Amino acid sequence: MTQDDNQGAQTPQEPPKRGTMRFQDGSTQARQPSLAEQRARQQALAEQERQEALQAEQARAAEKKSSTKKKLLIGTGVTVGLVGLVATFYTVAKPENVTATCVRDDIVDNDQNCDENYVRSHGGHVSGGFFFIPIPGGGYNSYRYNYGGTGAIGQRVSGGSYTAPSNANVSTKSGKSVQRGGFGISGKSGTSGGTGKSGGS
Repeated sequence: MTQDDNQGAQTPQEPPKRGTMRFQDGSTQARQPSLAEQRARQQALAEQERQEALQAEQARAAEKKSSTKKKLLIGTGVTVGLVGLVATFYTVAKPENVTATCVRDDIVDNDQNCDENYVRSHGGHVSGGFFFIPIPGGGYNSYRYNYGGTGAIGQRVSGGSYTAPSNANVSTKSGKSVQRGGFGISGKSGTSGGTGKSGGS
């Protein structure tokens, strides 16, 4: 019975071994990439090169555009500056039209009393921008031009100046030219400007 018992008992089996990792030694060669892997790698490299070339081209185009824009702005600025300078020159150089009014003691009088030919033909004379016309009984009435003032004969002149303007075409109300102006150069005649007192009595 003892023998039977011994025969019936089996020795326990060892548990199965789990998988083990094998390490490559230095003599093992790496697996060559497959054709599909080689193609994928080449395509990736080609795409990368294409992207780099595209970015470089875009950078060149942006730089060229910026340079052209800068040149255009500089050119436009120079053109605008020149146009402004020429416009300013012509604005300054273009003579304005001013009306000269003959006055005696600030009262508007007849234009002929400030006409040198008329004054001399009536025994008068011209000096320092004043026109002196003799009056019966002795003495003189003095007349001069007011430039830019207004008023009717017999009224006090309003505004204006007794100094002849530079760079202006000056004429009387009747249209007689007193002074021709141009390009900032005064064309004052001997019959304009000046100060003085009336010699009339």
